[in-house]
Amino acid sequence: MNPQTTSQPVAQQTSAAFIGASWAALLTGFAAFNIGLWNAEMAINEKGYYFTVLMYGLFAAISVQKSVRDRLEGIPVTNLYYGISWVSVLLTVALLSVGLWNATLTLSEKGFYAMSFVLTLFAAIAVQKNTRDSLHSSKSEQFRD
Repeated sequence: MNPQTTSQPVAQQTSAAFIGASWAALLTGFAAFNIGLWNAEMAINEKGYYFTVLMYGLFAAISVQKSVRDRLEGIPVTNLYYGISWVSVLLTVALLSVGLWNATLTLSEKGFYAMSFVLTLFAAIAVQKNTRDSLHSSKSEQFRD
């Protein structure tokens, strides 16, 4: 017979490879988007629009990740902030989509901006998760000592 044991799940640390891949994806997506803007033959206000959408998207994606994680860990998050975070992510995707739809760019350029935008948002979420996991694991190690 197997004795019943009550064990708490062991939190696994994020691998260095995943942390490195997350940062590489974030830097690659961010750099590609901005290098593309720098080299694009468009008005400065249009470049500013796309840059602002990217920065707003990064903030919104990190806010969603933090809100979801806080709720999972029992940290209070208001429904208003949680909702605004999700609306902001969807709004940035819509703003980029409308901007690219109406832009006088080739389809390959539009696809490039869309893909580098999505890569950057996803990588920002992964980097935020890794940062939060490493802070959480360092706190739990302090309590074990």
